Amino acid sequence: MKRQPQTFREHFGAGKLTTIPSKSVFVNCPFDDDFETLFDAIVFASTCCGFVPRSALESGTVAESRMERIARAVFSSKYSIHDLSRCRGEGNENLARFNMPLELGIAMGRRMATPRKKDKHDWLVLVREGHQYAKYISDLGGFDPKIHDGTTENLIRTVVAWLATRPEAIPLATPRKVINAFEVFRKKKAELVSEWGREVPWADLVLAARKTVPRLG
Repeated sequence: MKRQPQTFREHFGAGKLTTIPSKSVFVNCPFDDDFETLFDAIVFASTCCGFVPRSALESGTVAESRMERIARAVFSSKYSIHDLSRCRGEGNENLARFNMPLELGIAMGRRMATPRKKDKHDWLVLVREGHQYAKYISDLGGFDPKIHDGTTENLIRTVVAWLATRPEAIPLATPRKVINAFEVFRKKKAELVSEWGREVPWADLVLAARKTVPRLG
């Protein structure tokens, strides 16, 4: 009997999303004010390519640990995007952030644990120009992380170039139109923030991105 794709009906806030693993992208990146615009760019670019972005920011069962919720989102997503830009010493103690490599490891485990080739997890690793990732995660040397310059325009182009070539992607407007529409999405997000504060429901954010996707042509 042919196995049917599993569908998850998730309630991530006031809105509702139905997520299918083959159309889901887990976004793994820093969650701070300095990276917020770049995070929004990844979410919007993913949505414009016809995918549903997933994140550790999704509302979850309070009885579950954050790691359980992250693992569940990764294992129910065929794709993931991991930005390792912040894996370098910061602050007075010169500590690096290793949540991103940890979640990348979960995605790699997801791929290795999947027997059927067409269901295997696929990921994109992003690094900034001049990043020394190979010195502390040498096992990534066999892969091809994509380099971005820290601008939303360059990051959108990089994400779109990767996702648009995935089998489940939808025909999309040109990257330039996606870039031009990004500020409209940012305004819609600002409206949500004015209503919800810093706790914008994840479904509402994704639905706002969907309403802003530029038309073809």
